[in-house]
Amino acid sequence: MKIAIIVRRETLDKCTGKGCLNAFFRRIDAFARYGDDAELVAFTQDGGDLEHKIARLKQLGVDVVHLSSCIRGKSPHYEDLAKKLAKDFAVVGYTHGPYRGRTRDAICLPRGDRKTAPIP
Repeated sequence: MKIAIIVRRETLDKCTGKGCLNAFFRRIDAFARYGDDAELVAFTQDGGDLEHKIARLKQLGVDVVHLSSCIRGKSPHYEDLAKKLAKDFAVVGYTHGPYRGRTRDAICLPRGDRKTAPIP
């Protein structure tokens, strides 16, 4: 299982990524569903050329994209970004902390050609 994490650009200006990376490497919160074979192959931010990033993630063989908890909490484009990514990847709309956020629950979407969503 190949995983990518996308974080909020504005948050990354101040953030070290510790929360997202800690959750992945400890297999807690949004990453508790994965075994030892899960591989983090990309850690990037939501700014810049998103189409280029999507193409590169596809080349890397990414199966699931996790949107960081800061995107869920602070980005007005959270739902649109999740839907766009779900055309090519399963999407889990948080990384660390609970599935139920302060302002909204995480979005979990299957890749566009699948019938079932990833389990929250």
